[in-house]
Amino acid sequence: MNLKIPGASNKKESGTDPAAEKHTSGRSLRNIFSAGKASGPAEKNSPAEKKFTAQNLRGLFSFGKEELSREEQEEQIAKKFSLGNLFEKKSAEKKIVFAEPPQILELPPFETNYEVLDRYWLTPPYAYTNIYRDDVSHIHYQVIEPKISEKEFIVLEETFEHLRSMLVYDTVRKRGEFGLDPAMLRETITTFDPEIPEDRIGVLIYYLNRNFLGYSRLDPLMHDEKIEDITCNGADIPIFLYHRRFANVETNCSFDAVELNKYVLKLAQKADKQLSLTTPLIDAALPDGSRAQLTYSDIISSKGSSFTIRKFKADPMTPADLIASNTYSADLMAHIWLAVENRKSMIIAGGTASGKTSTMNAASFFIPSVAKIVSIEDTREIQLPHTNWLPMRTRESVANASGMGNISMFSLLKAALRQRPEYIIVGEVRGEEAQTLFQAMNTGHTTYSTLHAGNVKEAINRLTHNPINVPIAMFGALNLILVQSLLYGEGKGFRRCLSLNEISVGDDHIGWQPLFSWDHKTDQFVKTYETSAVFDNIAYQNNWSAEQLEERIAVRRRALEEMVASGRTTPADVETAVLATIIAEQKGR
Repeated sequence: MNLKIPGASNKKESGTDPAAEKHTSGRSLRNIFSAGKASGPAEKNSPAEKKFTAQNLRGLFSFGKEELSREEQEEQIAKKFSLGNLFEKKSAEKKIVFAEPPQILELPPFETNYEVLDRYWLTPPYAYTNIYRDDVSHIHYQVIEPKISEKEFIVLEETFEHLRSMLVYDTVRKRGEFGLDPAMLRETITTFDPEIPEDRIGVLIYYLNRNFLGYSRLDPLMHDEKIEDITCNGADIPIFLYHRRFANVETNCSFDAVELNKYVLKLAQKADKQLSLTTPLIDAALPDGSRAQLTYSDIISSKGSSFTIRKFKADPMTPADLIASNTYSADLMAHIWLAVENRKSMIIAGGTASGKTSTMNAASFFIPSVAKIVSIEDTREIQLPHTNWLPMRTRESVANASGMGNISMFSLLKAALRQRPEYIIVGEVRGEEAQTLFQAMNTGHTTYSTLHAGNVKEAINRLTHNPINVPIAMFGALNLILVQSLLYGEGKGFRRCLSLNEISVGDDHIGWQPLFSWDHKTDQFVKTYETSAVFDNIAYQNNWSAEQLEERIAVRRRALEEMVASGRTTPADVETAVLATIIAEQKGR
């Protein structure tokens, strides 16, 4: 077993790092981010490269007057610690054995000649990042974790092996559903090293949690809510990420060939997927909801194993979040609100990483709270706040090469139509399921889906040609097409809704009218219509006059502006505000 620990004689990484880390003056930070007193030689050889035996371990630590064999030691420890006690029982009273490290707000000093762009904690008070720009304007993301001594590394390795021999993973669970009990970990660590200082125990517990329950070396990155994508293109290549503020950024993390092969297999196991030489390419959903695309060995990629992890926010994007980021205006979002509430079908088109799914999640907040919803996806990404919601996803049978046992999106969509849903949400249409989706629209179901296309014309061309081939006559049931894009300016990426368009069909021709469009010169959303068939139909259905229609839109616009101004953008706050707006409007009739 080989653990890669920062600071354990990692000469390759420390020698090439252009930013020098200054020693801290605070006692607690110095103890956390500097190695303890090592009983072995200074860092000439990496502990990760040495082979430690039970005899070596007994030479470093005293276990008592009588020396026991490794088997006898492990037997005593196994009797002392049971599997049931190892995991926290939240209902039981916790025994406080040692004080948790304080949540230090101030970061350790950072000395560098480069321009520092940002610094913040990832896993306080153990891991943080320094983001800086070098001489050629490249942005670097430096992950800093506590250093450990050679002696601490051996204790960590022995504790890790002992825990691994005791634990059995039965099912994939989300992060936060269970955790290793700090009290039991402390007792296990002090059994291997009775003289270890209290302030160093927290550091070892951090690494145990990181490697057991987290994502090993990438765990700090997985804790960063500002990261959208994490990409490893091969062995000995720096890992790149897409930062919400700084776009594409190079990190100081990398894997060698052996480590990378093991790591992609670990990710596949976390996702409960099979990755091997016979199935070297898989898409998977990780326990925390992130989406991973994995390749194994050099069968697919000439640079060896690779992976891309698309992170999603723990809480879904809300309409208030999209307005606050200027992806939408309050007036444009108010129109979408009224359309969704009145069951108008819509397709959200855009390029890769343009935020199509996030927008569909945000629009779902406007669906009536008790409406019956069925969602269909290849990989779970949609997060709805509704209770009356059935999420379904496709299945690919790995064991059967003939495809028997596969459940396609087309099959799920046909099954969904038998469940009498009021709203059907399809993650993305790309094939024959689009025809069934339009059939659902034409039979009275409100449907929402995403599509890869750069504008309205491209979206219609994709839908009407191979391999989708939706008949033109069916487009009469599609009300709106929303176009969104990922744009770049001043070296940073940002998302904007380019247009909201209503669809019309006549004489074997599909037409569209822009209702809103984005002005790139002023970065404003311009209302471009005087009359709209979609909103005139909403007014007709509700027996509203033109003035009443405008008032309904204005009420929703003011509600959205108030959410943003007050900072109430969480899913719970938005759901409450939307419901309160609808109730107030109904009482005022």
